[in-house]
Amino acid sequence: MNANTLLSVFLLSVLIPLLSHSQDNKEEYLKNNSSVLNSSYTFPQQSFNIIGFGAYHGSAKTEDAELLLLQLVIKNNQTAYYFPETDISIAHYFDEYLKSGDEELLRSLVETYGARVPQERTIEVFTKWKKLKAINDKLPKHKKITVLGADPIVTYQFTYRHLLSLIKNSSKLTILKELQNTVEKDTTDFSPYYDSYAKGQLKKFVADYEANKKIYLPLLEDTVLFDHLIAMIKVSFGDYKREKEMFNNYTALARMYSLKDKVQFFRLGFGHLLKSKEGSYESFFSMLSANVYPKDKIISVIGYLTKSEVIWEDKYKDGEYVSSVNKGDEGIGDSPDEYFKGIDKLKKTKVADLTIFRLNAKSSPYSLMGSDLIEVIETPQKRKVDYSANATTDFVDYAILISNSPASKSIYSKP
Repeated sequence: MNANTLLSVFLLSVLIPLLSHSQDNKEEYLKNNSSVLNSSYTFPQQSFNIIGFGAYHGSAKTEDAELLLLQLVIKNNQTAYYFPETDISIAHYFDEYLKSGDEELLRSLVETYGARVPQERTIEVFTKWKKLKAINDKLPKHKKITVLGADPIVTYQFTYRHLLSLIKNSSKLTILKELQNTVEKDTTDFSPYYDSYAKGQLKKFVADYEANKKIYLPLLEDTVLFDHLIAMIKVSFGDYKREKEMFNNYTALARMYSLKDKVQFFRLGFGHLLKSKEGSYESFFSMLSANVYPKDKIISVIGYLTKSEVIWEDKYKDGEYVSSVNKGDEGIGDSPDEYFKGIDKLKKTKVADLTIFRLNAKSSPYSLMGSDLIEVIETPQKRKVDYSANATTDFVDYAILISNSPASKSIYSKP
């Protein structure tokens, strides 16, 4: 047996028992690093640029968990830039809602926002924004929330309004009158996903703007933001990769709003929040951690559902919207046919229906190779990724176990 072979045998004899012991240690570790997520909880980390939270969409207590976490961030930091899972124009009008309290606008925003994430088109999301406004109203001016959006365009409905709001005396140009008429009628199909009327009209407008910038520039309130919107609209005309466009949009906004040293809170689906690649797949947060911020300045918090339900479908049928509820057979990450590897340890050590676990504490077994809580086990398994060389904390820093959460209710069931 040569020296290299002897060394390999020695390392295996040391590492295998160590890794096995670390797996056995996880429950004890979780017991010592779990807390009830409520207003009395003190978030243990304060020096970061970005914190993101997400879970499977459509369960009611997820909104409660997010609001609690967001309030903790606001309490401990000077500024909170809030990024919901939407585009810059819808985000702009969410920001307007926080100032105005216009609930007719809020309802329209929740319905429109839900074009991309239908399970978020709910009464619970509507109520969350009302609570967020109440929180924001009590904050001093230097701590007020600013809402931004890094997603590609969801629909053109609020893009139209946002564009026109940035143009002074828009009635001077015929093509701008046509855009305004479309907004006022509000009956147009605003979809960016096929050749809708709105897409054709915007193609005509973008071509006119680029051919006649000397005419437009004196009319613009904010040329940088306007050009960012134009760039996003042009992307929506073709095919794109969503995670990459989220990254591109974010870096543009980071320059525009000087976000480098600001605290930012993201509410996204959990797949966007993984801080490392899953095989060859790059999430939005993995791009941020590789290119913009040190990895330890990005905090990922993932919610895991147990004994919970999600709103599943929300279809318009026979003149009314009909919702269905998923009661745990799929789409929650905790069922016999679809579950997060390692979720059982969270369930055994939870201390409340909203339990937060710090995974990245000193000497955490979750920092050793062999990742739990990232891999979704499916039967039959749809995607195979080798996680053996990764640790859980490569991807995520905190877990929130959300128990006994009812499904959210469709916004269309609200009178």
